[in-house]
Amino acid sequence: MVRVLTYLLVIAALAAGAVWLADRPGEVSVLWQGYRIETSVAIAAIGVILLAFLALVVWAVLRFVLGLPSAFSFASRARRRARGFEAVSRGMVAIGAGDPIAAGRHAHDARKFAAEEPLTLLLEAQTAQLSGDRGRAEAAFKAMLDKPETRVLGLRGLFVEARRRGDMAAARAFADEAVRRSPSLAWANDALLDFHTGAGDWQAARTAVERRAALRLADKAEAKRQRAVLLAAEALEAKGREPEKALAAALEAVKLAPGLTPAAALAGRMLSERGDIKKAARLLETAWKEASHPDIAAAYLDVRPGDSARDRLARAETLTKLRPADPEGVLALAGAAIHAQDFARARATLKPLLAGGASVRVCLLMAELEEAEHGAAGRVREWLARATRAPRDAAWVADGLVSDHWLPVSPISGRLDAFVWTVPPATLGRPAADLDDVLADLDESAPLLEGRAETAAPVEVVPETASAPNATVIEAVPVAPAPAPPQPTPGAKPEIKAEAKPETKPEPVAEPKPEPAAATPAEAAPNSGKPAAQGRPAPVVFPVAHAPDDPGPEQAPPEEPKGRFRLFG
Repeated sequence: MVRVLTYLLVIAALAAGAVWLADRPGEVSVLWQGYRIETSVAIAAIGVILLAFLALVVWAVLRFVLGLPSAFSFASRARRRARGFEAVSRGMVAIGAGDPIAAGRHAHDARKFAAEEPLTLLLEAQTAQLSGDRGRAEAAFKAMLDKPETRVLGLRGLFVEARRRGDMAAARAFADEAVRRSPSLAWANDALLDFHTGAGDWQAARTAVERRAALRLADKAEAKRQRAVLLAAEALEAKGREPEKALAAALEAVKLAPGLTPAAALAGRMLSERGDIKKAARLLETAWKEASHPDIAAAYLDVRPGDSARDRLARAETLTKLRPADPEGVLALAGAAIHAQDFARARATLKPLLAGGASVRVCLLMAELEEAEHGAAGRVREWLARATRAPRDAAWVADGLVSDHWLPVSPISGRLDAFVWTVPPATLGRPAADLDDVLADLDESAPLLEGRAETAAPVEVVPETASAPNATVIEAVPVAPAPAPPQPTPGAKPEIKAEAKPETKPEPVAEPKPEPAAATPAEAAPNSGKPAAQGRPAPVVFPVAHAPDDPGPEQAPPEEPKGRFRLFG
């Protein structure tokens, strides 16, 4: 609509101008080089307009003719650049598809047609990385440093390559340079934080955390938690040589993160040592409400040095009131009851945990309870055996690593605040089929299972009068009688062969003489139907492990009149 109105206004202005010239006729006289030209004003105006138009046409023709070489050159450059960008695009697709051959071919075309483009350098670097040519990749990243638009990209590539080859000093230098040139780079700030925490420079790490929070590279809650973790690490490191500094750092960490267990436990114990019992108890109670942990429970029970076992039991009851039915509180109460010799209270406290499948700590507490109350070695060994295959309790876990103590940084990945208090992934112990093997591990004299017969000791035949620990008496019954009586060994006591007739009562069996060597596998094979050496039936081999509370081997009842053999591993 605006264009139409503009067009109409221009036409109206021209018409008005023409009417104005027509109403005011006049003459124009030009005298030039002896020529005199006279015409009207209207014709003169039209002539001026035509001359101007012709001048413009001539100027345009001249410009076109003079600009033909540069036009041809520009078109050629445009075509080459287009081919270069096409090669870059296809090369990036090949890199994403993991095709180093195609990526190298497209990188060559891009370098040929668009060598000055930043994306060409990036394509070359990534192609070299995909092909495993680290030297060419580093050369491409170093070439990026010469251009302002790719300098930071080159620093990141050099940082990655330095870290891959294990040159952490060079990697840190590249990260420092990147932060200096562009302070808001997330990867560079994260790398510097990892370097500071890996070196144990907690003060520099806190500065890096604060810079990340100021640049909004991390939210406020995450930055607050990280500062608390770094303060806790500093407190744990300084507690031996600088107790005042350690206490101040631990208290500040607890203020930032009340549920940070290591800081709360350390602050509570240090306050207790200074005699500030009320503040320590209040701090530990607040931490217990945030997150129950055995370290906090232990620090709370020991908050007043020299207290009796009954006082410790009363404080354990306070913990259970703060978090009712919490397993950690139940365990703390049961342990305090055992130390206070309130065994009935301890059993009643542990009963709910036993119903749901006792964990390792529950089994160990039951073993401690049995030993303290009854001194029953059998029951103690039974609970210890159950502990070896019970579900695991919660522990400090980070990146698949289970640690007994909290660490501020994961030794696997170097992440800050990586350890969490949780049940490890592999929580179950050995399967039920390994019961005897577990029990055998508790008793060095017990033989191994049949499933591990390759590591068992050779079977040895001993006289009946000999005694051996964990030995088992097994009767050897031949399947068929020997075809011919063997010749007796000179000097040996005569043997009485057992008859297969049940109605005839045989005479007592003479004690066999110990053999100089164990029976061979062929001789010891049961149910083979062949007589063993020296006319003795083949023994049946079963390595047996006794339960922990087994009182020991018993003599077999003398109902059968056959020869006896005592076997042990």
